[in-house]
Amino acid sequence: MHQSSSASSLGPGGLDLTQAFFKPIKSSSQPPPSNRHTKVSVIGVGNVGMAIAQTILTQDLVDELALVDAKPDKLQGEMLDLQHAAAFLPRTKIQASVDYNVTAGSDLCIVTAGARQNPGESRLNLLQRNLAMYKTIIPPLAKHSPDAILLIVSNPVDVLTYVAWKLSGFPSNRVIGSGTNLDSSRFRFLIADHLDVNAQDVQAYIVGEHGDSSVALWSSISVGGVPVLSFLERQQIVYEKETLEKIHKEVVESAYQVINLKGYTSWAIGYSVASLARDILRNQRRIHPVSVLAKGFYGIDFGEVFLSLPAQLGRNGVLGVTNVHLTDEEAQQLRDSAKTILEVQGQLGV
Repeated sequence: MHQSSSASSLGPGGLDLTQAFFKPIKSSSQPPPSNRHTKVSVIGVGNVGMAIAQTILTQDLVDELALVDAKPDKLQGEMLDLQHAAAFLPRTKIQASVDYNVTAGSDLCIVTAGARQNPGESRLNLLQRNLAMYKTIIPPLAKHSPDAILLIVSNPVDVLTYVAWKLSGFPSNRVIGSGTNLDSSRFRFLIADHLDVNAQDVQAYIVGEHGDSSVALWSSISVGGVPVLSFLERQQIVYEKETLEKIHKEVVESAYQVINLKGYTSWAIGYSVASLARDILRNQRRIHPVSVLAKGFYGIDFGEVFLSLPAQLGRNGVLGVTNVHLTDEEAQQLRDSAKTILEVQGQLGV
């Protein structure tokens, strides 16, 4: 179907708004040929991996689902448990194996596997163990599904997305980290709760590192199309910066709160990753704050680093990064966040 002339232009001059709104990804690969049979592989069948798999199944996103894990008994049990729900789910072929052959021909590979931090273990040592694990995961995925998109969920997600990019040899548009997509959902929930509105009517992003150095883009927040901070200023409604910082801090600490209460997080990340999968597989071209190769965007030109930016997603992975206006303070915080991630990457020697 041909795109209408009004789809990306405005006014008698035919100004192409696509080029103004989005900055394209350099050296991106072409999308694979259209294939009606859709296959997704989930690597790691822990709480997060199974929440993602279950959500993908209930949303009827795939024709085939492959599960991979190093623990054969748990893997077999999870596969059977899902297969036994066949009468209540859309028809989907579900397979599981410790062998990566089962992932062959995947459109999307979602990696949730990762080492857990031992008591007293340094962050660097944990990263080194995750790096060793990724060396056994990413190369076989790339071998069996050379046209796939890699979606990294394991933490620290920004660094491991960079590792996956290096190990796979894929173009950067086909390696994505779940990043701050869930952080932004938590952010929208808290703002909606403060204003007593539906979270879907709140437009708000957390960008940068999925972690302590993340950046809340307060200057671009809108509710029902109304820019919040500029509206408050026009109405001469006084607000305290400390209140905004408290909301951001609550976003950063919310995962720890869930973990302290129930031992792990699962459902929110399951819905978050399933939404990314849906928009990639169905070429929805929606914008999500996800971890992408940030070099060349927002003044980040000092190294190859993955961090979350508002990116347009479709069948070819990352289609572009939105030109969201940042204040000078937000832009500096984003660059500082990039430097924080780069310092960690430098210790890995990848």
